[in-house]
This record gives sequence, C-alpha cells and structure tokens, in this order.
Amino acid sequence: MNKRLLTFFAILALGSTQVLQAQDAHFSQFYANPMYLNPAFAGVAKCPRLNLNYRNQYPVLNVYQTYSASYDQYVEPLNGGVGILLMRDEAGDGAFSTTDASLVYSYHLKASRKFSILAGFQGTYRQIAIDWNSFTFPDEIDPYFGFVRETSEPNPGSNTVSAFDLTAGLIGYTEKFYFGFVASHLTQPDVSFFVQDRLPMKFTAHMGFTIPLGRKRLVTDLQNYLIPNIVYQVQGPYDQITTSLAFSRGDFKGGLGFRSSTTNPDALVILVGYTPLEGNWGFGYSYDYTISSIANNLGGAHELTLSYQFPCRAPRKKTKAISCPKF
Repeated sequence: MNKRLLTFFAILALGSTQVLQAQDAHFSQFYANPMYLNPAFAGVAKCPRLNLNYRNQYPVLNVYQTYSASYDQYVEPLNGGVGILLMRDEAGDGAFSTTDASLVYSYHLKASRKFSILAGFQGTYRQIAIDWNSFTFPDEIDPYFGFVRETSEPNPGSNTVSAFDLTAGLIGYTEKFYFGFVASHLTQPDVSFFVQDRLPMKFTAHMGFTIPLGRKRLVTDLQNYLIPNIVYQVQGPYDQITTSLAFSRGDFKGGLGFRSSTTNPDALVILVGYTPLEGNWGFGYSYDYTISSIANNLGGAHELTLSYQFPCRAPRKKTKAISCPKF
C-alpha cells in the first residue's frame, strides 16, 4: 500500500499537475545506450548492432524500472546510419508507464582526414499510460477502518496520452577525442492527463577522450586505454552532470563515475564490463550508490547492458568506426 502511495506522488512529479513537470529516464551506462544519448551515434559501429539495457532504480521498493532496446547499422547508399530505439519506463509495477518508439537517421560527413561530423535526427511516438484503479489516496483512509472512503481526487478519464516528438544531435570526433550536443523534445509535446503541460526541452552536451597508455611493443601485446568523459544535461529547471573515468585492458573494462546537479550530489557509480576481443558481444554492469539526502536506504540502482555486433559485408569504401567507451 505504501508503494502505491509513493507511486502516486511520483506521478504528480511526472507532470499530471499544473506545477510540476516531467523529466526523462536516465542511464548510468550512457555510452552502452548510444542512440538514447545522441541520435547521431546511429551507424557509428558500421556493422549492424543490437543494444539491450535494463535499469532498476531503488530496488528496495522495486517500483521504478526502465527497459531499452535499440538496433542500428550503417547504410552506404544513405551515407549514414539508421536505427530503431524502443524504451519503456515503469513506476509502481506498471501503474504509470511511458513507452517510446523511435526511428533514427544519422548523416556521416568526413570533414578531413582526421575529423568527422555526424548529424542525427530522431522521430518518436510516445505513449504515457496510467492504471487509475490501482491507486489508493490519503483521503480514502478512515482512522478505524482503513481504506473505505471514496476519494475526491479527479479521475483523468482517459488512461493514455500520446504525442509525437523530435530530437536532433551532432557529434564531432577524431581518433582520440569526441564531443556532441543534443536538443531533445523539440515539439514540447503535451504529456498531461489534466490541464495542458508540455514536456520541456532537454539539452545535452557530452565529450570524452580515448587515451592510450604505454606502447605496444609486439602485435600480440594488449593496449591499455584511459577513457575520461562527461555528460551535462538540462531539462526545465533541473540539471545533471555525470563525470566518469574508465580503464580498458583487453577484454575487461572498469570505471568510476560521479553524478550530481550543480548544487546537490546524487550518486557514485561503479562500472565493470567484459567485451571479448575475439567476440562480437559485450556485457556491462553498474551500481549507483546514492549519496543524496535519502542516502542509500532504497538500494541505489542496478543497471545491466548487453550488446551484440552482427557480421557485415566489407564496405565499398573504407570507413572507420568511432572510438568511444562502451559505458
């Protein structure tokens, strides 16, 4: 019962009132869900690629879960990449949910021998659903008999709200450095069940380096890499900055991250990954240790990622995949 009440207040914070507005779901392993971070990432691996992502926020409650699946590949006649991105965000065991289905295109331009530019565009159909009958409210409580009263909370009438949304992104990169910018929710769709309440635009800036450590003396030697990166996002009155430092050696990767707003810390992120050099798949796990005012009493967050790169035919002209971290 407490979970249902908590979910109801979460829904209020997600945009069903005149005062508060919604925010997007986020992933700690943002580079393991590249098109969700920036649609310009579509096709950067050149070969067809599948990414699966799962996040369980506050596992003690077990009511906030996010699922994502994406597929993208490079298409030479289009001189760019195309992709499909599906995402579902659930609160209260599905009592409140957001489902997105997106089509993505990214144009690839080789500006010089060492510098390339990617421009991405994403169209999204979004549906927000609510199961009103699964909620209980404070005014239903009788001091002696419990939940026996009728609620005075207004019923939204419809169980779903649908909208079309647009996102655009840009990436510039060299062999060792990359940066990007994204403008999301360009249409500012109405996502309210009651009075009009438009989803605010979200702006994202991200950058990172791939720094080789030492020298490879033999062809069979493993190269070590240090991968620092940063992601900054602003949506309405809220902002978030995530910095991380990853280390890669052979099949194994690991890293630490720190997420906060400009005024309050949020979480420390521990990341580990395994990607066989001779294989086409990769696995990642991260744990968010909450350091905000609620401490880690709700269990932080667990996140799992799985990727698979399909074999592809050799391109007619030589192209090079972007070098970026897997998480």
